[in-house]
Amino acid sequence: MTVIHINNRTKKLNRKFTSIRGSIFLLSIIAMQVAAEGNFPTRNQKLMANLKPHSSVTASKMEPVKNVRGGSSNETNNGAKQYNQVGGSAIRNALFPIHGKEEVTKFLLIGSIKFFVILALTLTRDNKDTMVVTECGAEAIAFLKIYGVLPAATLFIALYSKMATLLEKKTLFYATCIPFFAFFFIFDAIIYPNRHSIQPSLATVHSMFRMESDAKGASVIFAKLFANWTSALFYVVAEVYSSVSVGILFWQFANDVVSVQQAKRFYPLFAQMSGLAPILAGQYVVRYASQADNFEESLHRLTRMVTFAGVMICSFYKWANDFLERNNTITGVVQKKKKKAKMTMSESTRFLASSEYLRLIAALVLGYGLSINFTDIMWKSILKKKYPDPLDYQRFMGNFSSIVGASTCIVIFFGVHAIRILGWRMGALATPAVMACLALPYFSSILMGVDQPKALHVAVALGTMQTLLSKTAKYALFDPTTQMAYIPLDDESKVKGKAAIEVLGSRIGKSGGSLIQQGLVMIFGDIISAAPALTVIYYCVLVWWAYSAHRLGILFSAKTEETKSHKR
Repeated sequence: MTVIHINNRTKKLNRKFTSIRGSIFLLSIIAMQVAAEGNFPTRNQKLMANLKPHSSVTASKMEPVKNVRGGSSNETNNGAKQYNQVGGSAIRNALFPIHGKEEVTKFLLIGSIKFFVILALTLTRDNKDTMVVTECGAEAIAFLKIYGVLPAATLFIALYSKMATLLEKKTLFYATCIPFFAFFFIFDAIIYPNRHSIQPSLATVHSMFRMESDAKGASVIFAKLFANWTSALFYVVAEVYSSVSVGILFWQFANDVVSVQQAKRFYPLFAQMSGLAPILAGQYVVRYASQADNFEESLHRLTRMVTFAGVMICSFYKWANDFLERNNTITGVVQKKKKKAKMTMSESTRFLASSEYLRLIAALVLGYGLSINFTDIMWKSILKKKYPDPLDYQRFMGNFSSIVGASTCIVIFFGVHAIRILGWRMGALATPAVMACLALPYFSSILMGVDQPKALHVAVALGTMQTLLSKTAKYALFDPTTQMAYIPLDDESKVKGKAAIEVLGSRIGKSGGSLIQQGLVMIFGDIISAAPALTVIYYCVLVWWAYSAHRLGILFSAKTEETKSHKR
C-alpha cells in the first residue's frame, strides 16, 4: 500500500477548506448512490436483530398512539406508501428510499447526530493514539486498557445507570454528552498547556522508583505513563467516549424515534454516515491540524473541530426533538419490548457451557478480538519508529482514517452480496483466512528487522494494509455472519446467548489480548522483541477461530434445515 506523504509547505486556508468541502460533497453523493435498501447488517444494527418485521397484529388493527414524540402512526404508513408508489423508482428506492418532506427532514436531523458523533470520535481517537504512542510507546496502550479504561468504563456505567433513574431522556442525553466535550475543551485550554508544571519529569519518576535509566519492561512503561499522566488521562476519557457515543448517544435515541418500518430504510444510510465522517475528520487533520508549527497548536485546531462537533450534536438533538414534537411524529406502533437479559460473568459462563453452538459463536467473537489486538499494538509500535514526531504520526493517522472511512462505505454495501454468493461457512472463514494471509508477510518483515529505513518502510506498508483489510473484512463478512448465526436459535438462546457472549466476548476479547501482551513485554522488554512469540500465539488463535467457524457452519446448516422442516 502506498503511504501518502504530505509536504510541509503551508497552503492558503481558503483553498484547503474549499478542497475539503468539494471532496466531502462528492463523497456524500457517491455514498448515497451505493446505499441499498436495508440489506447489509452492521454491528450498529445489533439493536434491531431481534425485532420481527411481521407482527401478529395487522396494520389495520393498530391503534393510533401518542406520546411525547408523536401522535398518529399515519406518518409512518404514509412514508411507506410513498416508498412503494414513488414514480421512477426502482433506482430511486434503492439509492435513497426516503420519501416525503417530513421523512427526509427526520432522516437528515437524526443522521446529522450520527455524523457529528463519529466525527468527534475519529478526531479524539486518533489524537489519543498520537499522544500516548509518541510519548509512552505503543505498549502503553495494553496497560491503559486494563488499568485505566476498564475501571473508568465500569464507573461510568454505574453512574449512567443511576442518572437514568433520576433524569428524563432529554436531560440524560445532555448530561451524558456535555461532560465529555467539556473535558476535551478544558484539556486543550488548561491541562495540556500546563503539563510541564503539573506532571513530573521522567527522570524524577526514575529516581522516585530507583530505576536505572536503561531499564526495560513493564516498570518503564508505568514510569512513562506516570510522567505523562495528562496524555494517559486524555486516552482513558476518549476511549470511554468512543464506547458511549455511538451506543448511548446515538442508537438509543434513534431506536426511540424511528419506527421498525422506517428503520429498514433509515439504518443502512446511517451506516454510510459512519464512513463519511472519518473521511472529513482525516482530511481535516492532514490538511489543517497537522500543518501547525507544533503539536500544541495542532491540538488547539483539533479541539475547535471537536467542540464544534459537540455543539452540533446537542443542537441537532434539540432540533430533532422539536421537529418530532411539532409534527406529532411517533416511533411507530407501541410494542412491548423484551428486556435485554443482563448476565454476570459466572452466569454467562454457565449458559455458554450448556450449548456447543453458542460456545462456537463466542469463539468467533473472541478470535477476532484477540487477533486484531495482537496486530494493532505492534503496528502502532513500528509506526512510532517511522513517525517519531507527533505531527507526522498524526498526519499519517488522518490519512488512514480517511481510507478506512471510504472503504467502510464500500464494503458495507458489498458484504451481504459476498455472503449470498459464498455461503455462510465460506463467509465466516473468509475473515480469519484474510487475516492469516496478510499477517504472514507483515510478521515476516518485522522478524527480519526494522532497524533499516527501507525495511521499516516495508513493515509499515504491510502492517497498514493488514490492519485496513482486516477491519474491512470484519465489517463486510465477520459482523453479518456472526449475527446470522443467531437466526436459527430459539428465543431463549437468542436473548441469553447474546447477553452471555457480549459479556465474555467484550471483556476477554479486549482485556485478554492486552494481558497477554503485558506478559510478553515483561519477558522480552518491548512488543517488537516479542514478535516471534506473538506470531505463534496469533496463528494459534486464528487456527482455533477457523476450526470454530468450520464446525459452526455445519451446525448452522443443520439448524437452518431443521427450522425449515418445522415450518412446512
